[in-house]
Amino acid sequence: MKTFAITALVLNVLISFAQKKPTAKQLQEFDAYVEAVRKEWDVPGLAITVVKDNQVVFKKGYGVRELGKSEPVDTQTLFACASTTKAMTVTLMGMLVDEGKVSWDDPVYKYLPELQFSDPYLTREVKVRDLLTHNTGIGSTDFFTGAMTIPAQEMFRRMVYVKPSYSLRSGFIYQNIMYSAAGRIIERLTGKKWSEVMQERIFNPLGMTQTAPKRGLSKSTNMTKPHYNINDTIRVIDYGADSEIGSAGAVWSSVDDMSKWIICMLDSSKYSGGRLVKPQTWAEIFKPQAMVPDDEYPTMQILKPNWLTYGLGWYQHDYRGHKVNFHTGSLGGLTAITGQLPDEKLGVYVFGNYDHAEVRHVLLYKTLDFFALGGNRDWNAEFKTLYGNLKEQGKKAARAFQEKRVANTSPSVPLKEYTGKYTSPLYGKAEVTLVGNQLVFNINDNALNATLAHWHFDTFYGPYQKAWYGKALARFGLGNSGQVDSLVFGGMDFRKE
Repeated sequence: MKTFAITALVLNVLISFAQKKPTAKQLQEFDAYVEAVRKEWDVPGLAITVVKDNQVVFKKGYGVRELGKSEPVDTQTLFACASTTKAMTVTLMGMLVDEGKVSWDDPVYKYLPELQFSDPYLTREVKVRDLLTHNTGIGSTDFFTGAMTIPAQEMFRRMVYVKPSYSLRSGFIYQNIMYSAAGRIIERLTGKKWSEVMQERIFNPLGMTQTAPKRGLSKSTNMTKPHYNINDTIRVIDYGADSEIGSAGAVWSSVDDMSKWIICMLDSSKYSGGRLVKPQTWAEIFKPQAMVPDDEYPTMQILKPNWLTYGLGWYQHDYRGHKVNFHTGSLGGLTAITGQLPDEKLGVYVFGNYDHAEVRHVLLYKTLDFFALGGNRDWNAEFKTLYGNLKEQGKKAARAFQEKRVANTSPSVPLKEYTGKYTSPLYGKAEVTLVGNQLVFNINDNALNATLAHWHFDTFYGPYQKAWYGKALARFGLGNSGQVDSLVFGGMDFRKE
């Protein structure tokens, strides 16, 4: 009896400690840390929210919305959720599963017959679940949004020309277009646009009044601008177009609203008016579905997890004996990250307005330690070293590319012979014109432009029109007759008309 009483007392003390709210001094310490690392990583603006035990324990904006201007980031400033949108799309699909309108393991062709793959077996066997776990065997097809402006239906039509990178469910390659397909299935089952369903069935019930399914649907003027490092100078860049694949990453929100989403997801999808999905559906979303290679995220070099998996719209790994659910989001000049420590009822969301600002990883793991697990590991120093080394490797690779240039070569034919129109059933069309002694490339009616000088042999090299895209490489091929008959631009193959 005495032993039981002591055990109960110890348990009560532990529970009390675990549920104890951080003091004002501790929050000030965390606040100072966030601001210090933001500055160290040169991020113009950042916002963060931390949720513990169904309550927001910390929430704040830092820096400015746009370099050169004074408007500060606050908790209502809108940022791009980018690929953290995927978890919301999965939740919508889960609602339809609960209603009996679809099953995770239904074949995709049942709802989206126009999505055809090069292998008929793949067309027949790909399931709804596969769309959400990056497990179809189809590699990245981000050129559909980066190098052209076409409707999603046209993307699906062209998918038949994409060769699989691996067999069905035997690997993992991140795939945005498949989430677009999931969004189109939601539209067919509801008879409404994905954006409307998202607004009606998630944002409205959770009271996410500032959140918009796409940037163009927001009426807020409190919105950040994207930033990019161009020639060692951080500059404001253009917004990307509202994507045709919105269900993969189009939502814009604030940390005020994302706090509500985090609370809902940590509490098995409950909110004040009920719950979004049934308990078993919520559990299925967070169940590991596919193994993920260790090199998916550079941060895993430091974390060294025993396992890394993907659920339905969430990455997962172990950390100090606990399961972490997380996902990043990246658009041109904008970043996001969200993470959960479910057994501690702890969640965090971080927005940034600087391209691939990896301070987001620092803040994720600092939050897990600071608000739940303890310890004083210097995540900032470790991640700064990691990403600093990766940056140096990139510079080294660029120098190696330069060194491989063969000097004193000439094009095989006069520059005028390279001009003309080129086409591809997969990549669309390219037009090459001559201005002075440089070739001007127009890919898919100005979706992607570059002006390139001669590099060596029949290869041309130079900057994209949008400087933040980096440098473009174009290589021409000559047929048996000695005439130009093909073009490879940015890895995309075209044939001359």
